[in-house]
Amino acid sequence: MKNTFKIIVVTFLVSTLTHCNGQTKSGTKQSETKTERKQLVGGGCDGCELMYVGMPKNIKSIDTSSGWTEKGQKLMITGTVYKLGGKIPAPNVIIYYWQTDPNGFYSPKAGMDEQAKRHGHIRGWVKSDENGNYSVYTIRPAPYPSNDMPAHIHTSIKEPNIKDEYYIDEFVFDDDILLTGKKRKALENRGGSGILRVLIDKDMQVAEHDIILGLNIPNYPEKNEAKLNSGLEIGEDNPSFTPFHAYGPDKGTKTCPVCKYGRFHGIVYFVGNHPNWDNIKDWLSFLELESVKRSNYLKVYFVYGNEKDYSKEMREKELENLGNELNTEHIALTFVPSFADQESEVNLNKINPEVENTFVIYRNRAIIDKYMNLSPTQANYKLISQTLDKTKNEYFNLPEPKHD
Repeated sequence: MKNTFKIIVVTFLVSTLTHCNGQTKSGTKQSETKTERKQLVGGGCDGCELMYVGMPKNIKSIDTSSGWTEKGQKLMITGTVYKLGGKIPAPNVIIYYWQTDPNGFYSPKAGMDEQAKRHGHIRGWVKSDENGNYSVYTIRPAPYPSNDMPAHIHTSIKEPNIKDEYYIDEFVFDDDILLTGKKRKALENRGGSGILRVLIDKDMQVAEHDIILGLNIPNYPEKNEAKLNSGLEIGEDNPSFTPFHAYGPDKGTKTCPVCKYGRFHGIVYFVGNHPNWDNIKDWLSFLELESVKRSNYLKVYFVYGNEKDYSKEMREKELENLGNELNTEHIALTFVPSFADQESEVNLNKINPEVENTFVIYRNRAIIDKYMNLSPTQANYKLISQTLDKTKNEYFNLPEPKHD
C-alpha cells in the first residue's frame, strides 16, 4: 500500500513540474510543432490554453482566488498593464493565473473540470480596466516538495487584438531563498521582470507588479520603433553592478547602487564617450536639489563610462574635482572603465556609450522610466520630477518584511 502511495505522489509531482515551463503546444509530428512555434505569438505555451476552461463571461479587474480563505500568507498583487514600451496603459487585457496551494501542490477540488485539475483549484482571471489596472487577492504559493524550484505563480496573457495567448515570466518572490543569483539571471523577462518584492500591510503582503505587453515575447506583431536605444527596458529590473565611487556617499568604495538602496526611488544617470560637461553640471545641480527635496526617498548615481584614455587615478580625480566644484552632498559620483566592463558588471545595464546620456529611473529596483539624450531644460527637469511624483502611491511607505 505504501509503495502504491509513493508511486502516486511521484507521478503527481512529475506531472506538476512538466507544467512549469513555457513549452510549445504539442503536435503530432516534430516538423508540425516547429512550424506552429514559428507562427505563434510567444512561441507556444504548455498549459496556457487552459485559461479558457471555466473562464467567466464577465471578468473584472479585481479577483479573489479560492485560496484567499485558506491557510497561508495573504497576498495582494496589483499593478498596471502597459503597451509595448511601458508608457501607455493597456485596457481589456486578460491575465490568467494558477498556483500551488500552501503544501506546494496543484490540488484539485471536487466538481472541477477535468482539464483544469492539472492547474489546481487556486486559479483565476482578471481583466485590466480602462486605466490598465488589475489586482489579485490570493495567498503565497509554496514551492514544490523536495524540489529547489522557487515558489511561483504562473501567468498567461490574452490581448483583445491578438489571436494567441502567451505566457509571461512566472511571479517569483525576491525574499525566497530558493531564488538564487543564478536563477535570477536565467529569467526571461517576458512581459518584464517577474520578481515580486513584497511590502507589509497589516496581515497582508502587497506586491506591486506592472506588465509590459510584448516585451521579450517572440513573434510579437508590434516592434519598438526607436532607432536609438540605450539601457534595459521599462519593466525590467535594474541590475546589480559595482562602480568606483569617487565622490559623495560611499566614496572610496565599489558599492552596488540598487543593492544598498533600492527600496524607494533611484536615478542612475549614465554618461559615456561623449560628455558635455556644461550639461552634466546642470543636470547634477538639478538632481542634487531633487535629492534634498525628496530626502530619504530618492538616491541619485552619476555613472561615468568614457572608455577613451581611461585611467583610474585620473578619472577618480576628475570626478572628485567635479563634486568639489558643484558642492554636491547627496549624489554619488561614480565611474567604470567602460560600459562594456564585465568586472563591475555594468555591462548588464546595456548602456550605449555613444549617446550623450541615459537616465534610468527605478522604484523598488524595477525600472519605471528611462530617457536618452535629455537636455538640461526646465521642461525636462519637470519631466523627471513628474515621473517621481506619479509613481509615489498609497503603497510607497509600507514597511518591508523583517528577515532573520
